[in-house]
Amino acid sequence: MTSPRSFWLASLASMAWVAPLLASSQPPPDAAAGAACASCGACGGGLVFILVAFFALNIALLVWVARDAKARAMDSSVIWLILVMVTGPIGLILYLFSRPQGNLVQCAPCGNKRLQASAKCPHCGNV
Repeated sequence: MTSPRSFWLASLASMAWVAPLLASSQPPPDAAAGAACASCGACGGGLVFILVAFFALNIALLVWVARDAKARAMDSSVIWLILVMVTGPIGLILYLFSRPQGNLVQCAPCGNKRLQASAKCPHCGNV
């Protein structure tokens, strides 16, 4: 069973590919119709830009969640990554409320961020 989010993303992606093909398949009968086709192409380009921006934002969000979970030495970082990927902003809100709280400091030996209260660095294992 597909999720509603997957259905809408697939629908938008198919519209982004089909709309320019339909617009270019028939020659415009006059200049007014040519302007209408140009505006349709601009709308399709805007839709493609929105989709690309949406995917880029999701990827950036997933990278941030993965790095933050690793820095906070969470054992279930992969589960949180999958949850945020599937549910989007709702998963991010759940992650923000359930992650260990505290300041992140830089580890002296490896230079990566770690939770200030943790005994060992999750990246290099040094104290």
